[in-house]
Amino acid sequence: MKLIKKFIPYYKPYIGVFLFDLVCASILSVIDLAFPQFLRILRSSLFLEEPKVILSRLGLLAIALILMYIVRSLCKYYVTYQGHMMGAKMESGMRHDLFERFEAFSFSYYDTHNTGEMMSKLVSDLFDISELAHHGPENIFISVVKIVGSFILLMRINVPMTLCLVAVVICMAIFSVSQNRKMRATFSDNRKKIAGINSSLQDTLGGIRVVKSFTGEEIEEKKFDESNIAFLDSKQANYRQMAKFHSGNNLFEGLMFVTVLVAGGFFIAKGQLTGEDLAIYALYINIFINPVNVLVEFTEQLQKGLAGFERFREVMDTMPEIVDKENAGELKNVKGVIDYKNVSFSYEEDEAVLKDINLHVEAGKSVAIVGPSGGGKTTLCSLLPRFYDVTEGSVLIDGTDIRDVTQKSLRSYIGIVQQEVYLFNGTVKENIAYGKQNATMEEIVEAARNADLLDFIESLPNGFDTEVGERGARLSGGQKQRIAIARVFLKNPPILILDEATSALDNESERYIQESLDKLSVGRTTITIAHRLSTILGADEIIVLDEDGIKERGTHKELIKKGGLYEKYYRMQLGKV
Repeated sequence: MKLIKKFIPYYKPYIGVFLFDLVCASILSVIDLAFPQFLRILRSSLFLEEPKVILSRLGLLAIALILMYIVRSLCKYYVTYQGHMMGAKMESGMRHDLFERFEAFSFSYYDTHNTGEMMSKLVSDLFDISELAHHGPENIFISVVKIVGSFILLMRINVPMTLCLVAVVICMAIFSVSQNRKMRATFSDNRKKIAGINSSLQDTLGGIRVVKSFTGEEIEEKKFDESNIAFLDSKQANYRQMAKFHSGNNLFEGLMFVTVLVAGGFFIAKGQLTGEDLAIYALYINIFINPVNVLVEFTEQLQKGLAGFERFREVMDTMPEIVDKENAGELKNVKGVIDYKNVSFSYEEDEAVLKDINLHVEAGKSVAIVGPSGGGKTTLCSLLPRFYDVTEGSVLIDGTDIRDVTQKSLRSYIGIVQQEVYLFNGTVKENIAYGKQNATMEEIVEAARNADLLDFIESLPNGFDTEVGERGARLSGGQKQRIAIARVFLKNPPILILDEATSALDNESERYIQESLDKLSVGRTTITIAHRLSTILGADEIIVLDEDGIKERGTHKELIKKGGLYEKYYRMQLGKV
């Protein structure tokens, strides 16, 4: 019931369409109910007249019936078209809300949730919800009108026989309710299992190059088969429950006809019912049973829709860990002074990644962070744009706590170049322009020139309009890295984070990319996470960071002279240890 209450507000923008849809549905129901009654009236009036009278009035009768069914067809058109469009628009709105919520989540949400499962919630679940949104109220309304209307008309024909019929319907309703919860459980399990298939598929296809290079096709097939068979087993349990549900209700439908036939024969024998009335009664039985069938089938649709809506609400009711304060201001006119004050951070409560970090970076200066893997280098940098929030302490830009400003304004002043470059499936121009959505072509060309990318782009068959392929599959690592650098040139932020931007490149590519990065860093406050120490020799300050915090700090010459951990790393890379 709580889920249904949460579902109702989504009708609000379409209340006019919804109400007129119900009006058309009621007209459909009344016309369906009217025909047997119309036939009963004609049988006891017009059809008892002289043949000439009957023939003279048949034309008017035909016109009246044709008009009635024209109105019915128009109502059917509205219900089918506008009703479905209402459901589709609600689905579209929910998908937008869900996508917006996914974007609002911090990195910690994506650390624990699979992309394939999120895609399943965005696509499969919402389709079932839209079908429920349209057919749910409409089917219930039409069915109730027909059942109540036909019940009243059946009572007018013969009360005792109708009460016998009602007894069968009550038994059918009790059976349906008892099976309802079991069906919902199986549909919910279906949703989880299909999400598992999507997850497995996304994981395999996303890493297909690794799969093939390690001849891991059989491993991936086995993993996919496991999730596929789990879904099949879930479907089997679901269809078994559906079979019980439908076969049981089918039995009760048969009992309704048996009840009418036996009770009808009994009351005809008693002289309480005529054969003609039994024939009319039989017509109404069909009208009575049809909405009962609709409600039975709707139960299946309801469970699918509610199972999907429940998963939808799970996401919508999950609050993002990082949100703007109510009175958050805009970060403006950033110079680039950065301060980490007594910063500690942990992903899990008992596992501290950073402990009591204090760091000051003057505007326009460069700081390099080195240390072992797992020492917290990337985490430290991820705190600056608030991809995560500090557990203790504070991070400040130009003396302003970053939690006091909006995330959008904060991140607009920070450029990031990462080791793993992500390119979107589009053109070179579109990927560079991602750094500034309203950029002119001249600005895009200038950014490409600054990243030493222009000659390469001009050599492509379609220049800036060349498709890069999914995740930049048609480009080399160095070319993708240059596009990432061009993005940041276009964005032109005062603060720059370089997260091991050259560590995955060969020596020649690294040299050219490093030249571009050096050009990019000029005049900006730059924090560099370095794997290759040769790339940070000119940094204003080098921080040696491990799981216990900051171990050493100073310039390259100072740290070498100190003969500590940095000097050890440097000699290891030179091959002198």
